[in-house]
Amino acid sequence: MKGIKLNRRSFLSHALAGGAAAGTSYLGLTKDLYGQSGSIILGSHCELTGGFASWGYWHDKAAKAAVALVNEQGGIAGRKVELVTEDTESNPATGSRKLRSLIERSGANFIVGSVHSGVMLSSIPVATELKTIYFSAGEATEATGTKGTRYSFRTGTDTYALAAAGAPWAYNNLGKTWTIISPDYAWGHSHYQEHKAVIEKLGGKVYDPIFVPLDAKDLVPYLAKIPSDTQVLFSVFFGAQSVAFYSQAKSMGLEKTMKMYSVSGTMEAIAPADLQGAGEGVYLVENFPRMLKYKDDDFHKQHNVRMAIDDVDARENNSQRVMAKSHAWQSWENVFALKKAIEVSGWKSKKDDKLVIEALEGLTLDNSLGHPQGAKTIRREDHSGMIDCYISRVENGKLEVKKKVSKEELTAQLTPRVDFSKQSV
Repeated sequence: MKGIKLNRRSFLSHALAGGAAAGTSYLGLTKDLYGQSGSIILGSHCELTGGFASWGYWHDKAAKAAVALVNEQGGIAGRKVELVTEDTESNPATGSRKLRSLIERSGANFIVGSVHSGVMLSSIPVATELKTIYFSAGEATEATGTKGTRYSFRTGTDTYALAAAGAPWAYNNLGKTWTIISPDYAWGHSHYQEHKAVIEKLGGKVYDPIFVPLDAKDLVPYLAKIPSDTQVLFSVFFGAQSVAFYSQAKSMGLEKTMKMYSVSGTMEAIAPADLQGAGEGVYLVENFPRMLKYKDDDFHKQHNVRMAIDDVDARENNSQRVMAKSHAWQSWENVFALKKAIEVSGWKSKKDDKLVIEALEGLTLDNSLGHPQGAKTIRREDHSGMIDCYISRVENGKLEVKKKVSKEELTAQLTPRVDFSKQSV
């Protein structure tokens, strides 16, 4: 790039690509924005209301910000991107109906999908029936496993990978006798199955799970069922129920007799400091460090600027909202993963979808503004994102990273359980 004076648009192209060679491929687009006729319609399948609304707000914001940036750069292959959003209402039946509407009525070419595991799993069959690529953002392993198809992809991690990333460390450092408590819902069930397999393989003991109704506010009767010799209490709640869990567990003094362990979803869109001490000492696995200092690079910084959040608590600049940062990055990155696959494949219309699928299978994505979570690969066989994970602990109301688990370590452990690449399109 020596000798070339980059304007703002071409600089961002360079940053999105993560390097000079990739960056130069975008420079021609700045001369003639939207050179090709016809927009690419991207569907956003998002939880704007219902139990996951506090997360859905951020998925919606991330998708809109990513599309705005793509269009600022000349679109995808010179074509403007139009984002059409449907609210799943955090309900599987509603979500699958809204997905059908996105594809059949709104003409969505590709879908940036749901973070709600139940919605996600009910939607993949619809996307497959309608032969439309669907990016999941939820973590139930089944989406890129037994219930996945050639059309289902995920840039983020799943319960299979999260168990591999954190459970061995927790077993060695926190305790060998586990109890798992979670909502009676696909995400919790998937975590139970995956973590139980890892802990028992290591020689530990896992008690029967305690599944809590999704509408329960008083968790004390369920917390009272936890065996007294539990060394590690693994919880998988979200939103208001997560706040109730931590507050009520603290009032019962459970942290005095057992270690509290979880995944990032338990504190998504929640500042640990706002729990007024109830979250202190909790260990959890983050998919993207909430604090900038643990992945301190320009891409992370610029992503925070684009999302209008601070670098410590991930709070929105004009409100007290806390970004659902370990998950919402997928709604941003999925846009750029599709951009790369579409441009590499030469996609022009629906008849070329197979080319995009083939481009996505095994696609490598460099650390860049388009992929601020970090470099990753979408594995060819199971369409799962292989990413870095972080084991963090709440200390003085902040999520402090204690260990980074690299994508290379995880890839070596995680044998693909399916091979979608062999399926017909």
